[in-house]
Formats: sequence, structure tokens, C-alpha cells
Amino acid sequence: MVKKLRTPDVETSNFVDFADMPSMEELLTGITAAKKEFVPGTILEGKIAEKRTDGALIDIGYKAEGFVPAAEFTNWESVSRGDVVSVYLEESENENSMPVLSVHKANAMMAWNRITSECGEGSVVKGLMKHRVKGGIIVDIQGVEAFLPGSQIDVGQVRNMDEYIGNEYDVKILKINTDRRNIVVSRRELLEETMRDIRSKLLGEMKVGDLRMGKVKNIVDFGAFIDLGGVDGLLHITDMSWGRISHPSEMLQVNQEIEVLIRDIDMVKERVSLGYKQKTNNPWNEVDTKYPVGSRVSGTVVNIMPYGAFIELERGVEGLVHVTEMSWTKRITKPTEVVSQGETIEAVVLDIDKENKKISLGLRQLDRNPWEMLLEKHPVGSKVKGKVRNMTSYGAFVEIEDDIDGMIHVSDMSWTRKINNPSELLNAGDEVEAVILDINPEQQRVSLGLKQLENDPWENIEQLYKIGDVVKGKVTKITAFGAFVELSNKIDGLIHISQLSKDHVEKVKDVLNVNDEVEARVIKVDHDERRIGLSIKAVTEQFDEEDLKAAGEEYAAAAALKPEDNMVTLGDLFDAQSK
Repeated sequence: MVKKLRTPDVETSNFVDFADMPSMEELLTGITAAKKEFVPGTILEGKIAEKRTDGALIDIGYKAEGFVPAAEFTNWESVSRGDVVSVYLEESENENSMPVLSVHKANAMMAWNRITSECGEGSVVKGLMKHRVKGGIIVDIQGVEAFLPGSQIDVGQVRNMDEYIGNEYDVKILKINTDRRNIVVSRRELLEETMRDIRSKLLGEMKVGDLRMGKVKNIVDFGAFIDLGGVDGLLHITDMSWGRISHPSEMLQVNQEIEVLIRDIDMVKERVSLGYKQKTNNPWNEVDTKYPVGSRVSGTVVNIMPYGAFIELERGVEGLVHVTEMSWTKRITKPTEVVSQGETIEAVVLDIDKENKKISLGLRQLDRNPWEMLLEKHPVGSKVKGKVRNMTSYGAFVEIEDDIDGMIHVSDMSWTRKINNPSELLNAGDEVEAVILDINPEQQRVSLGLKQLENDPWENIEQLYKIGDVVKGKVTKITAFGAFVELSNKIDGLIHISQLSKDHVEKVKDVLNVNDEVEARVIKVDHDERRIGLSIKAVTEQFDEEDLKAAGEEYAAAAALKPEDNMVTLGDLFDAQSK
């Protein structure tokens, strides 16, 4: 048994009981434990020793107190002396021999440990949108800052992230990186999961033919997407109206409330096709009874194209007035010459094609066809007078009445001469008299004739000219193959170069000139070809029937050498001269 010793206390004259003091081993262990309590990087409990205006002194049981700025406390106003707080020991001593403490880092470390231990990847937590950063938003989840990428904020494109700052939303933890101590979260995944549930429920409730209210979510060129309360349906532009629509924005606006008809549901692809015009009856079902062919209708010009104008008779029903149906007499090149956009006009229904949803309209049919009236006023065979308005290579156009022209073809200008160009007889502006040969109201054509004003001299040619007759006339044209002579009754005769003289003639102009008066004998009368052959050399000699027959054969043979020059016409003369 060890006997305890008592030593006197010098100051108090009392004895110190060494039996109550810790052993050396216990002292060493206690010192080690005390040192471990103040290891930098650990979280300690501390008590508010003093609250100042800029911060607080915190006692952690160390030889000195540590100072923590007021900004590190979540609610500085509620902090009081004596409050116990958790602090993070950054350094045991600084240059002032004071421990360096942080309440903010302690809270962050405890929050991080709590999140990583209680909420793993895939967990759903509340997140406060704090501020924007490049590419997304910093979110506070239970005291830990996490990154919310811009693509994970919402299901659609986010145009302004500032609208989300300050709001609290449920977010899903996508990834936790313990090494880099960062967390990535998503709000979009939760929304999509919710929407999937809503879509599945809605699709199960929907039926084809149902009417549902929706909101216009987006407008594109081919239609509009309608939010039906969790399911988007497509309202195609062709299902918006029975009438003409060039773009969906003509009928709809984003966020507009609209009632639509469920036309089709694809459960596999989760697609819904919508209709709007189907809420009303198709107006084309009754167009033939409402707008019978031949009836007069009234409508508004809604569209003008180069080929005509579209007239809206009612919502969804349009008819086309082609440019050719705008005037009886005027040539319309542009519909704007007659109608204008937005104008209300009358028209006549010409044709209806229900299958292809087409109605042909006419404006000129509002008045009586002037060509039919012309036929009544000027029947075929009657004479008319008018002014030559213009000419072409094949004829001349003569104004009969206002905006109605008749054409005199070159073949109807002379009985006896071949007219190659109307300018041989007529000039623009000439007043002429002509005979109406034909009026075609459907094709809007009037045929006129000049030669019909006189009898055809070839009908009595035998009485006028016989083979062997000696005739007189004036030279009108000189060609390489002969000379044209104008006889009585405006009939031309041809003296072939072989019939100018019994001697060989090299050139016609060596013997004859234009306007020369000549005497010649008729040696050929061709009814089929309407030709008269003349001979000068047959006049200078005594010709009997045999001689005349021989001369006619000689004339025919010589003329046959140039078949293209055979016609006894001024037209052939011009051709020959041009050659």
C-alpha cells in the first residue's frame, strides 16, 4: 500500500493533495486531445463572446477568441451574445495570435455533407435561383450552390433567364462531383416528367371529334401548335379555314385562346391533329344551289394574280375572274386595269367545279355580248364603213364600232391581183367601205372584204377577153421575166419576155418602161390559175388560129421555166424584184 504524502502550501500554509492531480500520462493525453480539437480544416462549436457592429468574437475554447465578420451570418440581426454557432477553423493562429474562423464555410461544409449524404444524384430538392452566370444560373439548394444549365431551365427555349432569378423551384440533382465540390441540377427533367404524366392522362381522355380549349403556343409557316393543357396539337394551315389563308398569323396570335376539334390521335408518337374549320359545315357542299351557273353574285376582291382576280363570295368560297372574262372588246393585260384589292364587285357564275373547289366568274357577262349585237345590226353581206386602225402582213383591221374591229384579209382585197401586203392598197387612217363576210361572237372575230364590193370579173372573163383579141393597157411593173400590163376591169395581163418581140430580148427594160401604153394580143386565158397571157409580137404579124395556139403553147412553156414567177399578180412582181 502506497502512502500518500502531503506537502505544505507555502502561501496558504495548506497542504496540496497530490493524490487528486492527474498523472503525467493523463496530462500528455489531454494535451494531445486539446491539440486535435484545433486542427485547421475542422468544424468546431463556438460561443458568441461579444457582438460588435462589424462582426462577433467567438470563443472556441482556445487561448484566444476568433473574429467573424457580420456578413458571414445568415441573419445578423438575430445574433446575440451567448449564441452557440458552428465555425470552420481556417488557421489556429494568425499574426495576432488569434484563430481564423468562418461561419460561412462551416455552413457550406455542413450543407455539402448533408446534401451528399442525404440527397444523392436523382434526388429532387428545392432550389432558389440566385444569379446568372455564363451558360446558366447559380441555384441555392439547402445552402449549397449548384449550377443550373440554361438548357435545363425549362422545356422550351429560354429567351430571358433574368425572369427566373429570385424564384424557388423544384430541381433534380443530375450530378455530384465530390472532387471539384460542384453539383449540376435540372428543372427541365422534372417538367418533362410531369408533362409526360399529364400527356399520358390527357391522351387517354381525348377522343376524336371532341372540342377542346387550347392556347396558341407557337406559329409556323405550315400551321400553329396549340397547348391543350399539357399536350401540344398541330392545327395545320389547311384546317384553319375553308377559305384562302396565306399564313396562319392571319387568323391566330401567340397566347390566343381557341376552341379546336380533335381530328386524329397518335398514341404511339403522342401526336394530336386538330381542326378549326371543321367546326362549321363545308360551304362548298351547297355552292351549286347557292350560286347556280348564270346567276349574278357579289363579292370582294381578295387576291389579284397576273392571270385574274379571286373574288370571295363568302367565307371559304372564292371564284376566279380570268383576265379574258373581264371585257368583251378590250384586251386586258393586267387585272388591276379593271379591279382593285378590297373592291366589292358583281360577276356572273360561268362554271362550278365542286370536286376541285373552283368557281369561274365573268365580268363581261354582266353586259350583252356586243358581237352578238353586231351580228343583229350588221348581218353577213351588209356594208360597213370604218377607219383603218392598224395593219399586219396578212391584213388590215378596220374599226366598225367602238373597240370592235373587223379584219380585211389580203386574200379579200382584190379579185384580180395577188396582194402580199395590205399596204399595197391601204394606209392606216384610211376611211374604207367593206362587206361583212362573217361574224363569230364566240371567237370575237369579224371578217371583212373589199373585193366583195364588186363582182368578180373572172366570172365573165370569156365575155371580156378571148384568145386572139387585141387589147390595150399600161405597163405597171417590169420584172426580169416580163412586164405586167393593167387592162380594163382592173385585170392584169403578163407579157412574158419571150412574147415581147420576134427577136431575142435580153432585158425587158430594153423594150418597155413603166407607164408605157402597149397593144398586145391575148394568147392565153387560164380560168383555174386566173391568168391572162399577152403577146406583143403576135400583134405585129398576121396570126391565124394555128399561130395563136402555137404562141399560147410557147408562152406556157416559157412561163413554166420560172414557176415561181408565173402568177400574173403584183405580189409576184414584188417577190421577183426583191430577188
